[in-house]
Amino acid sequence: MTFLFPEGLLGLATVPLIVAIYVLILRQRKKAALAYSNFALLREALGKRAGFRRHVPPLLMLAAFVALLLALARPAAVVTLPSQHETVILAIDVSGSMRADDVKPTRLAAAQAAARTFINATPSSTRIGVVSFAGSAALIQPPTRNRDEVLNAIDQLQLQNATAIGSGILVSLKALFPDQDFDARSQQLRAALGANAGSAAAGGSSRPIGAAEKPEPKPVPPGSYKSAVVILLTDGQTTTGPDPVDAARLAAARGVRVFTVGVGTPDGQILTGEGWSIRVRLDEDALKVIADMTRAEYFFAGSAPDLKKIYEGLNSKLVMERKQTEITALFTGIGAALAFLAAALSLLWFNRIL
Repeated sequence: MTFLFPEGLLGLATVPLIVAIYVLILRQRKKAALAYSNFALLREALGKRAGFRRHVPPLLMLAAFVALLLALARPAAVVTLPSQHETVILAIDVSGSMRADDVKPTRLAAAQAAARTFINATPSSTRIGVVSFAGSAALIQPPTRNRDEVLNAIDQLQLQNATAIGSGILVSLKALFPDQDFDARSQQLRAALGANAGSAAAGGSSRPIGAAEKPEPKPVPPGSYKSAVVILLTDGQTTTGPDPVDAARLAAARGVRVFTVGVGTPDGQILTGEGWSIRVRLDEDALKVIADMTRAEYFFAGSAPDLKKIYEGLNSKLVMERKQTEITALFTGIGAALAFLAAALSLLWFNRIL
């Protein structure tokens, strides 16, 4: 536990003084009691006040005072609370390698089944969008709370050629920030990331003459955007489109976390066609970099059950999240409750409030 206003803890120095004053008052009362000549009358006068419980209300009041002093210091603790993710973008690889059957029945079918499980378990207040990517990327389902529309989009996924992971990230960002420009061409992407003016001039610009240049949004700390996340699932290596690491930098600059899920087996699989064959392997290094750069996590799924378990785990990560939260109200409530209890017991036992 930490304190946002630690200076408030200085008040705790008064606690020993209060205890000393209380002990002094008890001693003075004891001396005054000895002045009575009739001890029987004294015991009758004390009645139920005798014994340890006469100290209980003051002790409770002291505890209430300590709790309120701690509240003054604004305590904060890491607690598990429901997250505020309003939008989840599922970016799913539909490149030809997703037809490999090393993950049964096929990588794509397993991904679709796991995505359905994730969608059905996500809170109804969360909007879900679907991006498919192969040689290019497209938003096939804008973010919506209608689960039937999202499930239908998952069912309609079709295999295509090539793999552009960077494009999948950029289109996902566009779905989250529709008023911002995310150009998929690597040259413009480098310019958006702040490439030096000389390089930009050498490559030229595709912006029309006279068109107003939109200012780039101010970067925020990676992982700080709590209203949305991207979950990217792929089984291969980037073969076309912008560099996925550059695209991840754009996501990090906007605070968006990109969870990456790698599908496949360690050795991959050889796919064959009309006169060609190719071994499709998972580029785990790039996916780890993307996840790390955006303050998210990378997951490896080597089988259909693994993939389903990962999506279930992701759901719990999105629904519940550990974060540092100020708990001043808790200590204030404890202090008020203890003060009320001290007053109630004093009134019940001694017919007076302390």
